[in-house]
Amino acid sequence: MRLPVIAKVLGLLLMLFSLTMLPPLGVALLYDDGQWQRFSNGLMVVMLAGLVIWLPFRKVSGDLRVRDGFLITTLFWVGLSVAGSIPFYLSNNAPFSYIDALFEAVSGLTTTGATVITGIDSLPESMLWYRQQLQWLGGMGIIVLAVAILPMLGIGGMQLYRAEVPGPVKDNKLTPRIGETAKALWYIYVALTALCALAYWAAGMSWFDAIGHAFSTLALGGFSTHDASIGYFNSTTIEMIAVVFMVIAGANFALHFMAARQRSLGVYWQDSEFRFYFSILAGVSVITVLVLIVTATLDPSSAVTKGIFEVISIGSTTGFSAADFSQWPLMLPFMLFVLSFMGGCAGSTGGGMKVMRVLLIYRQGAREIKRLLHPNAVIPVKLGNRPVSDRVLQAVWGFFSVYMFMFVAMLMILLATGIDQVTAWTAVAATMNNLGPGLGDVAYHYGNLNDVAKWVLCFAMLLGRLEVFTLLVLLTPAFWRR
Repeated sequence: MRLPVIAKVLGLLLMLFSLTMLPPLGVALLYDDGQWQRFSNGLMVVMLAGLVIWLPFRKVSGDLRVRDGFLITTLFWVGLSVAGSIPFYLSNNAPFSYIDALFEAVSGLTTTGATVITGIDSLPESMLWYRQQLQWLGGMGIIVLAVAILPMLGIGGMQLYRAEVPGPVKDNKLTPRIGETAKALWYIYVALTALCALAYWAAGMSWFDAIGHAFSTLALGGFSTHDASIGYFNSTTIEMIAVVFMVIAGANFALHFMAARQRSLGVYWQDSEFRFYFSILAGVSVITVLVLIVTATLDPSSAVTKGIFEVISIGSTTGFSAADFSQWPLMLPFMLFVLSFMGGCAGSTGGGMKVMRVLLIYRQGAREIKRLLHPNAVIPVKLGNRPVSDRVLQAVWGFFSVYMFMFVAMLMILLATGIDQVTAWTAVAATMNNLGPGLGDVAYHYGNLNDVAKWVLCFAMLLGRLEVFTLLVLLTPAFWRR
């Protein structure tokens, strides 16, 4: 590993992140909410930390190796979380213990949407903006933004992109150069965010709420500027706008790029992952609506709108709320929660295990059933018309095994702290899947959990955001051997 190059990149990325505190600083001055000094202090602290790390190695140059990419990605997300917690910790309007401040920052940056705050409506405007902005930056991944800049500094970015972009197809690039790929992704991301904000505003939100909710919608984060989330607006139009953009954000952004370039929506339905993703969401929506109608939980009209909204919100790992799904009858709360394990498509801003992996596991299971009838047959697993290599299938099963192992390990720790089973199970699932709301004591917020549980769940959020292996590989002795 090239530690001087790693230090130089980490310093640059921290200085870059410090500039993201300028918008909430501007909001604080605009609304005169008394928080401008908190953000100015945070900006200076993070900028100074980055400068101190970067300065001794500013003249170092060289290419990053794969191991360097994993280390920088992990160090940066941990450093980013610590840096992002500073305004929360310093805020005199929302007093936090440090673990609460860190939890909120990690939740925002990983687009989890789990919060320890109650009384969100009473927070200063700059703090509300900051929470939403953290999710927007984390949605696409600030490192993907950074790889568009690093080539100009003489440092290659492909290793960072591999470590950051989720899914088994992460080596596919939209453009020949990784910097151009990152720019293309961000252009699409910004354009969709602007369209979402305009749609929310046209549907009746204020500009402040429209921009804030557009940030968290495209990031599939779930933070809101109100305690009641999307339900605060009591608008079917707003809920359906959210549904459309949550589905879009849960799709592979490479598809958005191809659809824009070819000027054809047919690109989406030609993709087997998107078809599976859309079909699962549609099927679960039908079941949810029927159960709500048959049990007379909601009137038919509300059952359709609320049912579809909650399925898309939970299934895409957004975590917005328009109704209290935890109180719905029969198997609905559990079914929706299980749906969050699938999450969004590879290359989306969603969490979970990713649709691509679930699809490959399903097709491999179907192949094994056929092999029972035809033991000598050669039956490839295909995506579209292309066979998937055994190496990819092994990687998918390896990911699934480690994901479940870590889930059980963290669940046991939470149970050992005295948390009840429903709360512990859903808290780990909601944070590891980057979903946010759970069941039991974490259905609304995480503020009542003990500090040990909050530290474990911070780790769970980072583990889910970094696709498990990126973080765990650093804990293996082999990684540190020369």
